[in-house]
Amino acid sequence: MQVDLGNWLYQMMPSPGVLLALIIAISLVESLALIGLLVPGVVLITAAASLAGHYEISLAWVITCAFFGAIIGDGASYTLGYRYRDQVTSMWPLSKHPEWLERGKRFFDHHGPLSVLLGRFVGPVRPIVPLIAGIMHMPPATFTWANVGSAMLWAPAYVLPGYFLGNTWDQWQALPAALDPWLIGLGITVVVLALLFSLVRHHASPEGLLYRGLAWLTARLPGGNKLWRILAPHHEDEPPLASWLLLLGSLAGLSAWTLMVLDADGPMPMDARLNAIVSGLDLPLLPTFSEVMAKAGDMLGIIVITLPWLAWLLVKRHWAALGHILSALLGVAALNTLGKELIGRARPDTPDYLANSFSYPSAHTSTSVVVFGLAATFIAQALPRHQRYWPYWAAILIVVPMALSRITLGVHWLSDLVGGSLLGLVVCAMTQLAWSRQEREPLSPCPLPALLLASLLLVCARVLWLPPV
Repeated sequence: MQVDLGNWLYQMMPSPGVLLALIIAISLVESLALIGLLVPGVVLITAAASLAGHYEISLAWVITCAFFGAIIGDGASYTLGYRYRDQVTSMWPLSKHPEWLERGKRFFDHHGPLSVLLGRFVGPVRPIVPLIAGIMHMPPATFTWANVGSAMLWAPAYVLPGYFLGNTWDQWQALPAALDPWLIGLGITVVVLALLFSLVRHHASPEGLLYRGLAWLTARLPGGNKLWRILAPHHEDEPPLASWLLLLGSLAGLSAWTLMVLDADGPMPMDARLNAIVSGLDLPLLPTFSEVMAKAGDMLGIIVITLPWLAWLLVKRHWAALGHILSALLGVAALNTLGKELIGRARPDTPDYLANSFSYPSAHTSTSVVVFGLAATFIAQALPRHQRYWPYWAAILIVVPMALSRITLGVHWLSDLVGGSLLGLVVCAMTQLAWSRQEREPLSPCPLPALLLASLLLVCARVLWLPPV
């Protein structure tokens, strides 16, 4: 249903005025209580924004229309709950799905007034939270400020991806054919590695085939039982096999790859070929996107991204988690500096802010792997086993474009990114093994939406106002 509605919107090809009115209507309905639960708002707003970008309608007008539509939709939901609080639970579809209302109440009780700001970005409760705020008689002034503030963030966040896609679609279709094998290879590599990682994690658990096979083998080898006990944490009899395999695999890969880089004594053939293709690309938004990723992944970017999380750990006195994360960040920074100085590989291009800095390994890549890899690990530990895949996929979706931006900016070779990724995985595995050596107190409950929003706001401020370092 969602795909059909999106295609229908593209085929309509309305005039600019009608399209802007549609954006207002979609934003309004997507935020409207009861109805918003049934409408595929993300698909529709992305399609409409993409169409607006393709016809080069003013971006300011598109964001403004989405902004006012979102405000009106949330305001109507709040008014409905405020005035008809006793009757609203008997309205369809809440009469058929009372769990939706209960989910929104839990979210509101947990986050209070901040729930209106956060709820707009959380799919399952987005159309319900304003209704709950009205039912709970949140002061109108408080709701208004939260409504306007969240709409100011929501409108560009949901409009910009679709708008830029439509605006650059013709240019993306004109990508050189020589780049196709690289893009296909990248997609296959990411999917295969992610599936392999998931498969190994599954079978490295005590119930998995890999774990049981290695346990059977070590029990029959001289000293095997002793090695098994050494690998296990002090408080458990079973070693964290997935972390050990990640450490051994990434360390072996890093060692072999670094020897290949040293043997090449300069860029590898694949580095030179890809660099020549990328340097000839003429995509209007590619340099801007690459600069945004570069700023988000440099030293200042990593500091502002991690600052809310580190502050929360400090306030909650989770000293062990705070110490492990800081040690991982300092450790990967030291290893990057040492590796660059020892190998001394020149960059393809060296802007002024990277003067006297070498290329291998990519510090942007290794640091982003550590930051988002550890975040995914800690988040996954608080989730049911069948849901632990999504933090890792989210980390991959962030790290891959952040790493590739180093190539499009011309400051790294492809092999630098591979080395940086392997180094980051080594540090992640070492940190996870150190963490698991002792029994730890749980980090939950964690205000995940609030911390994510704080990191997003800080990194946006860093990208907009501070130069790269």
